[in-house]
Amino acid sequence: MRIGILLTPDPASAKVGFITSRRIGGAVIRTRARRRLREILRPFLRILPSGLLLVVVAKSGAATAPMAELQAEWLLLARRVSIVPAAE
Repeated sequence: MRIGILLTPDPASAKVGFITSRRIGGAVIRTRARRRLREILRPFLRILPSGLLLVVVAKSGAATAPMAELQAEWLLLARRVSIVPAAE
């Protein structure tokens, strides 16, 4: 999983987009990967900075990885770019 960040001058709430290429698999598998990633990020939407545009690029393992592994990867990456506090 990769994370791209863009801060906009618009003070609206944070927005998240997901990119799943065909390398991940067919349409059903790509949709499943997006749903799983969306579910992982849902609890963090309230603590993300306002005006943040977040792009999550799913890698090929995202479709088959366990949820716990995906969540650990998200927390690692989000802390690395300082959008989630370390205590969360």
